[in-house]
Amino acid sequence: MNKLIASILCVLLLLPASAAMAGTPTDTVTKTVDGVLALLKDGSLSKHQRRDKMRALINDGFDFRAMSQRTLATNWKKATHEQQDRFVKLFAQLIQNSYVGKIEAYTDETVKYANESVKDKRAVVDTFIVTKTIRIPINYKMVLRGSEWKVYDVVIEEVSMVSSYRSSYRSIVKKEGFDGLFVKMEAKIKQLTAS
Repeated sequence: MNKLIASILCVLLLLPASAAMAGTPTDTVTKTVDGVLALLKDGSLSKHQRRDKMRALINDGFDFRAMSQRTLATNWKKATHEQQDRFVKLFAQLIQNSYVGKIEAYTDETVKYANESVKDKRAVVDTFIVTKTIRIPINYKMVLRGSEWKVYDVVIEEVSMVSSYRSSYRSIVKKEGFDGLFVKMEAKIKQLTAS
């Protein structure tokens, strides 16, 4: 699987739902992708301006607190309120910086929308990235917050992004505590920001 392509689409669909004006989750995803592609093609923006706008879009459309709770799992309840808030802030920065650079390499892969399932305030939007040689399944788990759909997990080829982070962070917290985890997250954010 081309991880770059998968990472790129993650960002495309982890963006603000407000444009859909209480439409369906798929409407939200479709309108958001169009907006991001327009941003990528806007030649009037500098690299710095484009990255700032992308970070803002990701921040608006992603439910980082819900994702943080799921990522830390049982460790979330063990953390103090200050540690929880710090984790949410660092995790948001990490996600934003991890993908902003990669999204700029978008090379006109096609996004196909396969299915949408909605139950109460939860939804899953099934999509595929279609390249000349492969179809990469990506599912977006979403939650309705007020009148906006927000993404709280992305499943790429049946691998949950939340579960992937949970596995690595669990072992770090066990060995080094929350302070050790925060040091590693800050170092990674600094590395990504510099690239």
